[in-house]
Amino acid sequence: MRVLFVGDVVGRPGREAVQALLPGLRRETGADLVIANGENAAGGAGLTAALAHELRAAGADVVTNGNHVWDQRSFVSEIDQLDFCIRPLNLPPGNPGRGWMMAKGALVVNALGRVFMNPYDDPFRALDALLAELGDTAPKVRILDWHAEATSEKVAMGWHLDGRFSAVVGSHTHVPTADARVLPGGTAYVSDTGMVGPRDSVLGVRTDIILERFRTMIPKRFETAEGPAVFNSVLIDVDDATGRARSIVRIDREHPG
Repeated sequence: MRVLFVGDVVGRPGREAVQALLPGLRRETGADLVIANGENAAGGAGLTAALAHELRAAGADVVTNGNHVWDQRSFVSEIDQLDFCIRPLNLPPGNPGRGWMMAKGALVVNALGRVFMNPYDDPFRALDALLAELGDTAPKVRILDWHAEATSEKVAMGWHLDGRFSAVVGSHTHVPTADARVLPGGTAYVSDTGMVGPRDSVLGVRTDIILERFRTMIPKRFETAEGPAVFNSVLIDVDDATGRARSIVRIDREHPG
């Protein structure tokens, strides 16, 4: 199985880049399964059902989320109607939606880190519990969208799941990392895929707003930048029979906007 994971989609420029590039990239790579992180698709903060359907129409089989999953209040009631969307597994009990799903014969899971983030439930225990719950019913191909801040926590999860997941793919920071590799147990790993969003920005936000915040420490509303967009993704080749990854490679493009 060939799995294409698309980094955090940021605002309208990110959505337009997905619409313009993903259909062709899916054909070019021969991807069997496409996963896109959509938690910043709504103006850089959250997701809505309408925008989730946009990503799906462009070619995303699964749309994952992160710490901004409930920034758009409508999504709290919408997510249960979206069978292709998942939210982080380790949110507290009582949250709507689900943290994992089966897609194209693969298990796809979303989880949140805790270092430099809100104190969510333990993601390491949550993933162990999920694997124990699924037991022999879990397919061999297993992909984790690991939405976390600290690279140390991200790397630790890679080793924790090595040999038990086909891929542990980092999201959240919007900055692509150069550490894509296959771990000894057969798990493809990268600390962060990057983003699909405005190239000339600070993590997708207008540079002038972020510079003013850093210089004055006065809060100011974030606004998504305009202009050309980067498209960061990784392609993972997995042996269907064993669930072990054969390779993970970066695929980066630009959209003129």
